[in-house]
Amino acid sequence: MTSQPAAPANPWRALWALCIGFFMILVDSTIVSVAIRDIMGDLNADINAVIWVTSAYLLAYVVPLLITGRLGDKYGPKRVYMVGLVVFTASSLWCGLTDSVEMLILARVVQGLGAAAMTPQTMAVITRIFPPDRRGAAMGMWGAVAGIATLVGPILGGLLVDGFGWEWIFFINVPVGLIALVLAWRLVPRLETHPRSFDWLGVVLSACGLFLLVYGIQQAHGVEWGALIGPITVPFVIGGGIVFLIAFVLWQRFTRAEVLVPLSLFKDRNFSLAAIAMTTVGFGVTSMAFPIMLWAQTVLGYTPTQSALLLAPMAILSGVLAPFVGRLVDHGSPRVLAGIGLGSFSAALFWLGAILDSGTSLWAVIPPVLLLGVANGFMWAPISSTATRNLPLHYAGAGSGVYNTVRQVGAVLGSAAIAVAMESRLEANIGSSSGMAGGAGAEAGAESGAGAAGGMSGGLPDSIASGFAHAMGQSLWVPAALVLIGFVAVLFFERPKARVR
Repeated sequence: MTSQPAAPANPWRALWALCIGFFMILVDSTIVSVAIRDIMGDLNADINAVIWVTSAYLLAYVVPLLITGRLGDKYGPKRVYMVGLVVFTASSLWCGLTDSVEMLILARVVQGLGAAAMTPQTMAVITRIFPPDRRGAAMGMWGAVAGIATLVGPILGGLLVDGFGWEWIFFINVPVGLIALVLAWRLVPRLETHPRSFDWLGVVLSACGLFLLVYGIQQAHGVEWGALIGPITVPFVIGGGIVFLIAFVLWQRFTRAEVLVPLSLFKDRNFSLAAIAMTTVGFGVTSMAFPIMLWAQTVLGYTPTQSALLLAPMAILSGVLAPFVGRLVDHGSPRVLAGIGLGSFSAALFWLGAILDSGTSLWAVIPPVLLLGVANGFMWAPISSTATRNLPLHYAGAGSGVYNTVRQVGAVLGSAAIAVAMESRLEANIGSSSGMAGGAGAEAGAESGAGAAGGMSGGLPDSIASGFAHAMGQSLWVPAALVLIGFVAVLFFERPKARVR
């Protein structure tokens, strides 16, 4: 076995180069949400088709993550990252040039595949070029990018849609992608590869399992857990995905071939606990924005850009805290730092859920939003650094692939669960199926456009505004409760083992 190449003289330059591409692909996970109405009008599409613009990207992003993490080990993280960046940038141009929703969905699938190739490599390169005593600060930067990108997406999307048109949420990726490609080529080092056989059966089992599980969850709400295609129901599809994943785990356990996911990863206590915690983080970060945005736009009558700016204090505070927390990770207790983050996350969501009403002022919302900034600043770096610090360097790609997969699966579960929660709370608070998020907003818009006089709260009639606001607030308690599971998990972190460089 060859020795590990020396780390670059200035690994921070490589990290900055990777963070540009990483930021771009995470922004694209949320940026489309503010352009839904414009895409529907311009491409003459219905709401179900436009929802697939996001779902297709998410599916194509999640399913290959285990595979692309391992590809980085086999062919080198720099090479796989740059191939994924080229695919992502080219498909972004394709997205902006499409003239039908079907072609846009197809282009988003290709874009998701490019993102899936890039994501595990960023974390793997950090693990391999930074020594353990400096890795916490690097993960702090990586975590700051991950946390801020999910918040910047809606804000940037609103500005681009309002100023230039929905196509520019994709066109903006082209110059950014080209800059990221040049920087990656010049600044990211070529690292040692590990020539091994590839577990093709593991690829098929994991891809089928993740696809069926994610597809079933994504479609469950739209068909009310009923039939998807003919007699094939949502529970059957989800059950099939679980069966494939069980078969995958058994294959990884008993095969003598080179496995796709070494189960020895989970023998490390911190990696297993971090995977649980990051699943809940993905769930919470993805699901919390929907009720807040709907409340701001439907009850208060804010524009998409104004609504997204409600979360700006969180993004700013998170960006300020994350590098500081990253430096603490190298010498402090990960359970304390991650516990502060996840505890603040859950508390802030419970707080917001309790105060959302038709008359809630901006000043009442700012304190829990700032607490969300504390959460984002404290939870990403300690969890990420602790997850990978004890892993052997030749498992960096596999470990980061699993870690990023569970985060994205958590995001899928969060988007599905929050839709169900909002619908059930709207029915409980308003008492009519017409009070569902889309229906209520449409009715409000119709009444406002017809010139309904008085009795309006923002864009919604006062008769249902309070019930709508309460429903949005109560639905936030779902991610708040699940994040508590992650909070308990990180309390059992062990201090990472000392490693001789």
